[in-house]
Amino acid sequence: MKNSFLKTVLFGSALAMGTLVGCNKDNGPDTIPPSGPDIWDRQYITLTATFPDDEGTAGNGGTRAYAITPEQAANPNFEVDALGKGYTLRSQRTARVQGSKNGNFLYNIQYVGNDGGIFNKYRVNGAAAFEDTREELDTEPILGTAPRWVVAAEGIGIGVYASSKIEASGEGADADFINVKSTASIAVLNLDNPEITRQTQNFTIPFTPEQTLDGYQIGRIDVPVLNAAKTKIFIGCNLTRTDVTKKSTLNSQGNQAWSTATNQLGTATLVVDYPSLTNPKLIYSSNSIVNNHSYRTMTQHLAEDGYIYQATANSGSQILRIDGATGQYDNTYNFDLKTDLGGGSNISIRAWRYIKDGEGIVLYTITGTNGGFVAHVDLNSRTATKLTGFDNETDSGFSGLTAAQNGGTALTGTFAQFQNIGVVGNKAYIPLTPNGKDGNLYIIDVPTKTVTKGAKLKNASGSFYLGAY
Repeated sequence: MKNSFLKTVLFGSALAMGTLVGCNKDNGPDTIPPSGPDIWDRQYITLTATFPDDEGTAGNGGTRAYAITPEQAANPNFEVDALGKGYTLRSQRTARVQGSKNGNFLYNIQYVGNDGGIFNKYRVNGAAAFEDTREELDTEPILGTAPRWVVAAEGIGIGVYASSKIEASGEGADADFINVKSTASIAVLNLDNPEITRQTQNFTIPFTPEQTLDGYQIGRIDVPVLNAAKTKIFIGCNLTRTDVTKKSTLNSQGNQAWSTATNQLGTATLVVDYPSLTNPKLIYSSNSIVNNHSYRTMTQHLAEDGYIYQATANSGSQILRIDGATGQYDNTYNFDLKTDLGGGSNISIRAWRYIKDGEGIVLYTITGTNGGFVAHVDLNSRTATKLTGFDNETDSGFSGLTAAQNGGTALTGTFAQFQNIGVVGNKAYIPLTPNGKDGNLYIIDVPTKTVTKGAKLKNASGSFYLGAY
């Protein structure tokens, strides 16, 4: 359902919006009791899988979910058919699924289409039994129909959206660059008793005048995370730079296009105060120029030491860190996985998950090499170890193929679409299926780096599993 929201909010006047929820839970005989936080012991591990759209684009048609017990997850003779028997989560395209800490709830904001921007919460009851809690919210008036969002801290969801617009001397080809402006919007969601609690809309991303005149802009933001004190939000940015010395051209669709120039500022993160959503600023890493806005997976994680560890994903090989107290990059820290994993400068972190005590798990690919690989990382010693024990890790269905490499039709790789590594205690759960092929759920005992093959995963053409929760 879509509700009418206040369309324009001045930056700095982030509003409490407890009354502007998508479903009324306070009046009448159909009052819906709050579903509340996840306070129960874990019963299930939910696996998600995505299928093609009507045009056959792999992983673009929607998402299905299927919940299994930890015992079933560890049984290599147990078969999961999420695509054939799973519950279809609401979303015209692949859902951006998030989970609660004990796996008893799933959350999703639908992506594009008539219901793009709609938030739904599901109670996990096992197998294909997912109960919609009917606590629906509409974030579209704030974030549009294609928001990016994550669980930024337990019980707190944050959705973001950004765009940039170039001012030129004219339309079409042969125009001169004049300036560029980047804007962003943020919405904060209470996930326990779903409501939109704060918002700010279309504020200007604070480049200096010299930077915008030099072509710097941010057209996409993602993966917001809160610091330990819950006083600041750190948001990954797709920082680009237009070559202001060149005139515009036309792209294949006949739209005005511009050449790009090299980013000389460094990897950028947008920081705003929480909960006020005021005082926006940009911070830059001097160790990298690779963007950190990810694609469909969370790539910033808060560790026990108070630092936020941020991957230059999903195309870079570095893990950087931000001091959660000062709100600045720690430029003395630069963990480059290619030092231990080889691959020269061609390693790309596709997804990663912080576990605890300085340890994490990384999914990565190597340009020019078929397959997808898994590594253990120690953030304290800055060492990475490639893990073994995975079937078919050199299958091109993990890394993908270009149209030229695949007889005229591109093959979408699973790792480029991967969303979530599940964590239960010291164990990481990773569903691995090459595009269109069966696979398995793998369980990693993180401290010992031991890999165990778990449940079988039944796949389908143009489909793959992309998350565990």
